Amino acid sequence: MAKAEDYGLGPHTFPRGWFIVAEASELPQGRAIPLRFFGKDFALYRGESGRPIMLDAYCPHMQTHLAASDSTAIVQECKQIEGDSIRCPYHGWRFGPDGKCDDIPYFEGTFPRSAVIASYPVEEVMGCIMMWHDPEGGEPQYAPPKLKEWDDPSWVRWELDHLGELEMHPQEILDNMADVHHLGPTHGAPCEYFENEFRDHIYIQRQGGVHAGYNSMLRSSTWYTGPGVLLSKQSFGDVITYELIANTPVDDGVSKVWHAALAQGSSDTPSAEDIEAAKQIQAGALAAFAADFSVWKNKGSATRILQIQTDGPFATGRRWYKQFYDKAENAGTYQEKANGVHHVKNMATPPQEAMDFEGDLFEGIEKR
Repeated sequence: MAKAEDYGLGPHTFPRGWFIVAEASELPQGRAIPLRFFGKDFALYRGESGRPIMLDAYCPHMQTHLAASDSTAIVQECKQIEGDSIRCPYHGWRFGPDGKCDDIPYFEGTFPRSAVIASYPVEEVMGCIMMWHDPEGGEPQYAPPKLKEWDDPSWVRWELDHLGELEMHPQEILDNMADVHHLGPTHGAPCEYFENEFRDHIYIQRQGGVHAGYNSMLRSSTWYTGPGVLLSKQSFGDVITYELIANTPVDDGVSKVWHAALAQGSSDTPSAEDIEAAKQIQAGALAAFAADFSVWKNKGSATRILQIQTDGPFATGRRWYKQFYDKAENAGTYQEKANGVHHVKNMATPPQEAMDFEGDLFEGIEKR
């Protein structure tokens, strides 16, 4: 199992960006859940205001995990969450959403200055809890990805497919974006056109070809917003769907993976038939993604790719990916080297109808 240093990614072991850490439905109000990502343990809870809050897991008093001891009285009696603060299940020390201790039930003096734990930016987006992770502790540099269709009542909202942990570095998940020639052997949809484009923290793939299983033209515009969340607009004939694939590092070389699909109903209030059809569309998309997943689970680590001239721009994609592992101040250097449109030798470029299909997907996706 290769790790970040084996790919020469940079000084940091884990990347900077927005990442899914839970499905929103996993987080009931008034309870905390334990999570592990980026080689660390966290406590995630929903405050009484409804906002999700994420803190480092361990109380500085005696290193008790805030969210893992669910048999204690304070948790059983639903008294752990007060307002948007959380109490330690061992001695009741209370920490606010900023991570600072704001109450010790048996002490009225000045709290120790070290009675504080790290707090992380989190947002609830498209049924997901997304966390901004920055190994340097910086504020979010761009907004988390979101589809405007999520707020359109005619679209059937997804429920995530939880695919568990994958013992493969996410670098090789991102390699799929440049991998023009796997689409035929792996998915039965060899490309008729293909290109990549890089826009600072955005990595775009445009491709199209006849899918053998459906005997229909498949078009897709797919993009990563940072290193952790992929969205893809796809069409089979007149049917348009959106797919989500997300990876979040758990430990170095291990990722947790989610999948989902968004489909449009027949009216502003989707019927039971629309909801069932959306589930079938998501199941079909998952079956296609499972082909990648089965390859990834059984391959060796491609820390170096034996590149040939008619491959996609793997090297450029990997260079773009490094920006998230380096110091934030150096990100622009990687962006300048990658930015622009990149074509593949002997492969047609997207026709005008492909660009019309893409529409305004990338308007408003910008750095903060």
